[in-house]
Amino acid sequence: MSVALIAAGGLSGAVLYSSSGHRTAVVVVARDVPVGSRITQQDLTTASIALDPAVQSVKASRVGDLVGRRAATDLKTGSLLALSQITDQSLIGPGEQLVGVSVKPSQLPATPLVPGQKVLIVATPDPDAGAVRPGTGNSNAAAGNGTSPVTLSAKVVAVGRPATATGEVVVDVVVPAADGPALAARVATGNVAVVVLARDGA
Repeated sequence: MSVALIAAGGLSGAVLYSSSGHRTAVVVVARDVPVGSRITQQDLTTASIALDPAVQSVKASRVGDLVGRRAATDLKTGSLLALSQITDQSLIGPGEQLVGVSVKPSQLPATPLVPGQKVLIVATPDPDAGAVRPGTGNSNAAAGNGTSPVTLSAKVVAVGRPATATGEVVVDVVVPAADGPALAARVATGNVAVVVLARDGA
């Protein structure tokens, strides 16, 4: 009986060791890759780790398939790579322009912005000049008494780090090409704010 119990214990221990020691070779981000950038061979590496099946990952054998594609979100050094973080499409489409919108913390929602999010760029009151319409693309100016602000629909592409001294953040947004120059001019005045739209765009 004692011998049988010892043998059973040894077998269960071996099974546990084998299970916990199973490792999978996966793709890992070797250096930071900003959203929208093309991925190079130097941006990726591989690692052999014990991985829960529920964790999204890309097998190391597929690393060559990822080179040349674009980052759909910011990729951070040392993180596992998931296919949902990769895209074949440029985040800036035909007839669109990328504009950096610099805003203070009070001009942003407290909820962090993420790439792909739909927002409104709102022209805030300027005591020294009239409101500048951001072009003719998707902008929406109120008629009548003129009390409603000028707005412009945009899509977030990237969000910078807050400036140490001021807390200001640069948000890269995509807008129709017809609205890009006017939006950039408006941003230079500092009289803009960012409003997050619902998922359905309403």
